[in-house]
Amino acid sequence: MTPKAFETRCLRLPSVTKVVQWEGTSVFKVGGKMFALGGGFAASSGGYMFKVSNMAYAMLIEHGLARPAPYLARAKWVQLVSNNALSDAELTAYLAQAHALIVARLTRKSRKALGLG
Repeated sequence: MTPKAFETRCLRLPSVTKVVQWEGTSVFKVGGKMFALGGGFAASSGGYMFKVSNMAYAMLIEHGLARPAPYLARAKWVQLVSNNALSDAELTAYLAQAHALIVARLTRKSRKALGLG
């Protein structure tokens, strides 16, 4: 997936904002909480980074598609070994899951304010 397509997929998700931080890295957030990183720092050290479930974390690493994300591994973030490690459809699904994992951890008040239920 190209960096532009990655950005588009992230920004299509509900209530997502983009901030550029850390050496020009695009940081995608929902409710002020990160769920995906692309470009800049992420690109210089490999592929896209995003939050995953415990099972997806183990599976992606075991199959050699991703590695623990620098500085974020303890929170179950992965970094793809390359931007093309997953098909576009698979990466889109993982981004939606990353978004959902973060939304689930927001307070009810925050979710309501964002129009997320």
